[in-house]
Amino acid sequence: MIVKEQYKYSELTSTIIGCAMKVHAALGNGFQEVIYQRALAIEMTDEGIPFSREFEMPIYYKNQQIGTRRVDFLLNAVVAVELKAIIELQDVHLAQAINYLESYDLEIGLLINFGSKSLQFKRVTNKSFKQKNQRI
Repeated sequence: MIVKEQYKYSELTSTIIGCAMKVHAALGNGFQEVIYQRALAIEMTDEGIPFSREFEMPIYYKNQQIGTRRVDFLLNAVVAVELKAIIELQDVHLAQAINYLESYDLEIGLLINFGSKSLQFKRVTNKSFKQKNQRI
C-alpha cells in the first residue's frame, strides 16, 4: 500500500484501511456493524496494532461533562475509527465523524463503511485540533 507521508499518522491509517479491506473481502457486505467491528479487531491484533475497542469518551460543553460517547476504536490515543454498515456513506456521517474528533480533541479519524459492495473509507481531520484535552 502506498503511504502518503504528508498525512499525519499515514502509516497507521493505511494499515487500518488495509485491515478493513481484508475484512470486507472475506465477509462482503450485509452484516451488522458489530460483526465487522469484531473482525477488524482480529485483523488489527494480527497486525500488532494496539487499540481500545468501544472506548468511552466524555463529551464536554463549556468545560462541563454533559455525556459520553463510545468511539468504535481508539488507536494509540491519537486516531479514532468509526465504523458503519450502511448502503452508502452520506455527508451526515462525515459530519458526525468530524464532530467526534472535535469533541474528543483528536486530530485524525477514519470513517469506514462495510455496508456497500465496495469498502468505503474517508480520512477525516479535525481542523480545530488544539490538543487541549488530555483526559484520554
